[in-house]
Amino acid sequence: MKNFIKELIPYVIIIVVVVLIRMFIVTPVQVDGNSMYPTLKDNEILLLKKYDQKYKRFDIVVLNYNNSKLIKRIIGLPGEHIEYKDNKLYVNGKYVKERFKRNTETSDFEIDKKIPKGYYFVMGDNRDNSTDSRMIGFISKNDLEGVSDIALFPFDRFGSVK
Repeated sequence: MKNFIKELIPYVIIIVVVVLIRMFIVTPVQVDGNSMYPTLKDNEILLLKKYDQKYKRFDIVVLNYNNSKLIKRIIGLPGEHIEYKDNKLYVNGKYVKERFKRNTETSDFEIDKKIPKGYYFVMGDNRDNSTDSRMIGFISKNDLEGVSDIALFPFDRFGSVK
């Protein structure tokens, strides 16, 4: 019995380490739907970096909403005023170039108040087919799980996504 326990210990340690890594460091996530098209496609698998909690504009993040996980892009940061005029992003009245492909025919809009402290404004890259902050409101930092900027599958897409 003692030998059996000695042989079992390395396997238990490996299982504990793997579980801890998935809970606190990185975990795979699957894209569900086309709200991030053309950047991400349905069923792609990304690596979610849970340790990365320093969110920047245009980061691709995974968030919790109504007991499901959504993948969106951060457009607005706490304290900012966001506006789209002529399909261009303006932050606090200044034009900001979006350096990623997006799919949109969406009409212009403006947020009528500043983004509160501890909250973010997120949107999908497929603006005409995305449930995002325009509908569900600002996203609390507590609802963000981390940044996802590495594609794992399909293998022809392996590597960095922006």
